[in-house]
Amino acid sequence: MKDTFESPFNERYASRQMLWLFSPDKRYQTWRRLWVALARAEQALSLPITNEQIAELEAHITDIDYDVVAANEKLLRHDVMAHVHAYGEKCPNAKGIIHLGATSCYVTDNADVIILREALALVEKKLLAVMDKLSGFALEYKSLPALGFTHFQPAQPVTVGKRACLWLQNLLMDLEDVRYVGGTLKLLGSKGTTGTQASFLSLFDGDHGKVKQLDVLIAKEMGFDAVFPVSGQTYPRKLDSRVLNVLSGIAQTACKFANDIRLLQGLGEMEEPFEKTQVGSSAMAYKRNPMRCERMTSLSRTVIAQTLNPAMTEAAQWLERTLDDSANRRICLAESFLAIDAVLGIFINVTDGLVVYPKVIEARLREKLPFMATENIMMEAVRRGASRQEIHEKIREYSMEVTRQIKLEGKPNTLIAQMAADPAFGMDESEMEALLEPKNYIGRSPEQVEEFIGEHIQPLLQNADLSDTDIELNV
Repeated sequence: MKDTFESPFNERYASRQMLWLFSPDKRYQTWRRLWVALARAEQALSLPITNEQIAELEAHITDIDYDVVAANEKLLRHDVMAHVHAYGEKCPNAKGIIHLGATSCYVTDNADVIILREALALVEKKLLAVMDKLSGFALEYKSLPALGFTHFQPAQPVTVGKRACLWLQNLLMDLEDVRYVGGTLKLLGSKGTTGTQASFLSLFDGDHGKVKQLDVLIAKEMGFDAVFPVSGQTYPRKLDSRVLNVLSGIAQTACKFANDIRLLQGLGEMEEPFEKTQVGSSAMAYKRNPMRCERMTSLSRTVIAQTLNPAMTEAAQWLERTLDDSANRRICLAESFLAIDAVLGIFINVTDGLVVYPKVIEARLREKLPFMATENIMMEAVRRGASRQEIHEKIREYSMEVTRQIKLEGKPNTLIAQMAADPAFGMDESEMEALLEPKNYIGRSPEQVEEFIGEHIQPLLQNADLSDTDIELNV
């Protein structure tokens, strides 16, 4: 029986790794690690805290009694104090020094930064996995000519691999953003109720040096190089906005890719993976719907929309802090990461199994190529003695008529045949057809693929850890 709501991220979308990072166990074990770090730093700065008390705290980081926590929170109406009391029950000798001098945000905010940094690292790993698969695809199809589109109207030819490099370049920009923002994350440190460190100054008998050193020691133990130099009660909520804007950028990239694949699948040129027993439609058994890419666009919109939440939260924080951020952040931070994790999982899956149909691509290109070859044909006709203006006008007239026949009468493209029959061009049909070689119209596409991937992508992938990034999608 399933009679209560379950998040789709748990049962359908997000990976176990990302679900763990935003789980209660991860969060509250991190709180306890922060309490240990605080005690150890305070001991190092001469407060009367014993090795035995710290050892007791360390021994009980993972054995959280959630029933005791729930009972305490019901009584105290305060989640951090509920955990302080529950931890104290496990650590009777250290009970009196847990959370010494700290305010709630010491554990809540520092833990959030730690989790955000680890989540960004997982996002980075999956971004690199997508880039690895997509770069291999781009190199494989670097020279396969395909009809280009602007405004979803036929345009100059590109290659399948060159088009893939457009997706790759967006991913490269996202990777740069992930690394930059991830590299600038700072802990809140131990700042007290309004960020003045007054409680710690009192603990250390007015010794400003020790209060400053406390931040340094805590940051070092938690694996950070720096803390925010000033704060209110919380770290600046602008940090949340910066992080979610990075996720939004990835979602924008993924959505553009997924929409492109959906368009190309509609044209029959490319497809996302389609499993042997997969059902495309409950009614239309022949269908091969792009359900993976449709899911990518759907989840990407979720991520993009969530960026409004931390922006509004930062804008609405009063003075040293207000609590209208709390419930909002519990939802938007976790769900944004779970959603982008799902998006990247699908991205990996799709790029690992993209299907290309060269014959369909060639047929569509050859259907439209006569129009694109008219400039080359005009130049050749002029070289053979024709008037440029006369040939230009003839091409315009023939093109308009052939377009009319194609659209209104359903006829095939006979532009080459009609121009070859006109003696003004001075060429027969075989000579004109020789000018329709698709590879003559793709410019530097193959070279651009090789140069871009060789210079910008492969150096990033050489030492990348891509283990545990193969994805098997649920449903």
